[in-house]
Amino acid sequence: MSEKLLHELSVQVGAGLHVQKLWITCAESCTGGWVAKAITDIAGSSAWFDRGYVTYSNAAKHELLGVAEGTLNEFGAVSEETVREMAQGALHAAGANLALSISGIAGPDGGSEAKPVGTVWFGFADSEGRILALKRQFTGDRESVRLQAAVFSLQTVLSEFLEK
Repeated sequence: MSEKLLHELSVQVGAGLHVQKLWITCAESCTGGWVAKAITDIAGSSAWFDRGYVTYSNAAKHELLGVAEGTLNEFGAVSEETVREMAQGALHAAGANLALSISGIAGPDGGSEAKPVGTVWFGFADSEGRILALKRQFTGDRESVRLQAAVFSLQTVLSEFLEK
């Protein structure tokens, strides 16, 4: 998996968003803004991307995206419930048509038996009320997990929201 693939996906996502006149936003934790960077690497991206959120801490998820403290306390930052709320919060905060969220454990530390290193949850929400949450288990070092997460998020945007 390479950054070249991430760039190619960003071009495809941008083209799909542009044609459909849609706006996307990102709420990222473990990827630290990598998806937003990939999107904005594309010339003309201001036509489909206005803002994104890097919400690395639980406090940021709560304060910027409205993730309920109860959700974070009960399920943790790396959970289906949290990424759903992150995506919905980003969608509304940005006034976008489509939002993606990412929260995971990139490593090398921080994993547990229940949530090992490489566990990443993804959330997607659109202005039509559709919400999708997916979990993946990636392998490799910290950078590899983060890159795989960024690639997967854009692949999912393409396959689930833009290629209809």
